[in-house]
Order: sequence, then C-alpha cells, then structure tokens
Amino acid sequence: MRDTRRMRSILKLVVALVLGGAIFYALVVALNPWALHMGGVSTPLLYWTGTGTLLAKDGKSYPLYVYLHPGRSASHLHRDGLKPNAGLGGSAELCTAPGTTELLKLSGTMYGGYRTTEGSLMDFRLLEWKVVDPQMKKGYFDLAGYWHGGTLAMTLPNSQGRTFLTGVHIEGATVTLQAASHDAFATACREWPSR
Repeated sequence: MRDTRRMRSILKLVVALVLGGAIFYALVVALNPWALHMGGVSTPLLYWTGTGTLLAKDGKSYPLYVYLHPGRSASHLHRDGLKPNAGLGGSAELCTAPGTTELLKLSGTMYGGYRTTEGSLMDFRLLEWKVVDPQMKKGYFDLAGYWHGGTLAMTLPNSQGRTFLTGVHIEGATVTLQAASHDAFATACREWPSR
C-alpha cells in the first residue's frame, strides 16, 4: 500500500514535470518562432551552433565558437531602421592559443524577422565569463551582422571591446559563422594558427 502511494506520487511528479516542460517549450516557440528554423536549418531544440575565424581590427585572428538561443535581454532601441523583436542568449568560446580557449557569455538582440532569421540583424556582446576580483571590469567584445541562409555574417564595423583579464584585446571584430559542432571548433583550435 505504501509502495503504491509512493509510485503514484512519483508518477504525478513526472507528469507535472513533463507538462511544465511542454508548456515552457510552447511559450518560448510562441514568442520566438524564428528559433525553430535558425540559419536555414531546422532547430527544434531552439539553439544554433556555429564556428568561424574572428578577425580583430589589429589584424589578429582567433577561432570562435558560438552557441545561440532565444534569451531574455533585448534592446528597446531601433538599429539600421529595424525594430528589436527578440532577446538572444548563449555562450561562446574564443581560441586564444592552440588548444586554449576563453569561455564567454553571449547576450544580445535580434532585429527584423519574427518567423525566420533570414535577413535578420543580430547584435550581441560576448562577455568574459569569470572574474576573480568583483571590482575588476570584465572584458568583452561586440559583434553585429545579418543572416544569409546558413551563414551569420557578423561584419558590421565599429564594434567595441574591453581587454580581458588574460590580456587579449578585441575591438572592431568581424566573423562569418557557419553551422558547425563544438568538435569542429575544438579541432580548429588545436591546429590554430598552423591551418
């Protein structure tokens, strides 16, 4: 009898969790239908990953990996004549030396499209993940650009940046991201800059 009650309680909990997850998923999709089809591919898990070689204003290049999904933060300002329609969240990794990466937090805004990313402007900041001393300012760099099919061309000029704790400084950066896995990025980072 006791085991039956326990099993019913567990079953109720599982059903509640599944139902709650389904409601949350439906809400995210209703607010961000573009997240189901990012970069010209079906993304039912509501995220997109891509890699590319970031080029800074000083001529240095770095392999970059981006993990992108709908997020909470969004600007309320228009950009390039487009109104903001979604917040962006995620993470990124920047290869700073062969086999060495810097973990970054991604936040930003999508402007333009609502049902698709095609032709939409993406504007995001990649912020240093950890800071040992809370008084220190985190390093960051900004990227902005447009989706063209499966390519996210983050090539709009004049992006800002602040030096990371490791001494890496990226400003005026551009990158063209193609859909790819983290494994592809890890391989590129191990082989960089000999590629």
